[in-house]
Amino acid sequence: MTQLIAITKLAPGQISGLINDYLAISKFKVVAMLVLTAWVGLALAPDVGRGIGVQFISLLGIGFLSAAAAVINHVVDSEIDSKMARTRHRPVAKGRLSKFHALSFAAVIGVSGFVMLVVWANTLTAILTLFALVGYAFIYTSFLKRATPQNIVIGGLAGAMPPLLGWVSETGQMAAAPWLLVMIIFTWTPPHFWALAIARKSDYERAKIPMLPVTHGIDFCKTCVVAYSVLLTLVCVLPYLIGMSGVIYLVAATLLNSIFTYKAVKLKLAGNDDTAMDLFRFSIVHLMLLFVALFIDKWFVI
Repeated sequence: MTQLIAITKLAPGQISGLINDYLAISKFKVVAMLVLTAWVGLALAPDVGRGIGVQFISLLGIGFLSAAAAVINHVVDSEIDSKMARTRHRPVAKGRLSKFHALSFAAVIGVSGFVMLVVWANTLTAILTLFALVGYAFIYTSFLKRATPQNIVIGGLAGAMPPLLGWVSETGQMAAAPWLLVMIIFTWTPPHFWALAIARKSDYERAKIPMLPVTHGIDFCKTCVVAYSVLLTLVCVLPYLIGMSGVIYLVAATLLNSIFTYKAVKLKLAGNDDTAMDLFRFSIVHLMLLFVALFIDKWFVI
């Protein structure tokens, strides 16, 4: 209540800044990508006659719980973030938002998201999404990130869950098909983050985070990026092979993964920080377009 009263006394510019800070700790752009993949999982699920409004609220619930996990990540990692050039200006690390206010915000949106899923989707979706929150915000952030260079590989499963969550929100049951979508994101995650880790190796060293380029060297990490890029290409073919998608998706996946692998090999052979960041940025576009292609292939092919 005190915080609410204080907000009413802020100037418009200060309120805008506060809103931006809350959006920042929610990792709004990342969550938007997760919701996109959940939406595609929902769209590919068998049609059970649910209305668009109910589906929207289900996706919003998944987004709220994902955002809550991101906020907790900001709180737990605030000390580490303050030591890294890339993250030192984050609201909690900088002190613009207190840990108490951030966690209160996480509780509000987390509980809201869970209730949305229980009421407008199903209990299974709510529980699975909550497990993903725990996996990312606590198991990965609090333990794996600080314990092993395989942190991204092991912890990546939590971030790969949204397509399954979208599918289950529609059907109320598990199935094999959405796990292929989970596998795509799970395989995509290591080269995506390792490219960033290569470019920001000194940051992770300063923060004493055992990312792969810190513990095993940049050259070895580059080799792993290439290997996972090839593996990602193979995994991305599976939806077509089982009849889950058609030629439009196959062509898009082949083109996108060819570019991804080219950039990974370029990083391996003559890479620098700029090459690593180029791969990192493209990987985001790659995943977005890949899932858009899945959706188009499903709904716009006559």
